[in-house]
Amino acid sequence: MTAMAAKPEVSSEDRLRADLYNYLGLILSGPPDQVLLDQTAALSGDTSPLGQAIGGLARVARVSTPRGVRSEYNALFIGLGRGELLPFASYYLTGFLNEKPLARLRQDMAALGITRAQNVFEPEDNIASLMEMMGGMIVGRFGAPATLERQKTFFARHVGPWAPHFFDDLQAAQGSVLYAGVGAVGAAFMEIEKEAFRLTAD
Repeated sequence: MTAMAAKPEVSSEDRLRADLYNYLGLILSGPPDQVLLDQTAALSGDTSPLGQAIGGLARVARVSTPRGVRSEYNALFIGLGRGELLPFASYYLTGFLNEKPLARLRQDMAALGITRAQNVFEPEDNIASLMEMMGGMIVGRFGAPATLERQKTFFARHVGPWAPHFFDDLQAAQGSVLYAGVGAVGAAFMEIEKEAFRLTAD
């Protein structure tokens, strides 16, 4: 018998990073149900900017209902024709949908073995999908866990240039209540990731 090659061990810190990316991907992909609201309400943070943002989001989740959050989500991202925000890299970076940032992302997805889920019809450069991709790369959902250098490259190409601006806009959006808290968490997390990657040796 031949032994199967074991996947590289993922550190507890990286698992926490992946968990937060996956959480952001989930709550941005559609309005949360009661289970996700309850899980969000149970979160607790420390005194760091990220911890305070998580605590604030949890407090809002405790007084939120699935029906209310569904209306909020629809106003922000769907609307009549379009929502208040367009959460796509192409739009943030060029002012138009389906532009070069999406083409570059699709090339990198193919190289990483990442394919779009069959039940997803939005362009792949939406914020929810990119958060999910980062989380999956960290823990090896698309093969072996990505090296820190590969994570850094993907972040620098597809997340860092626009996600912080999106999360700032999400906090300030007229329709944001629960999602203002999501924006605060996302903005704080993006700042941590950006600084961590900056400190990574080239």
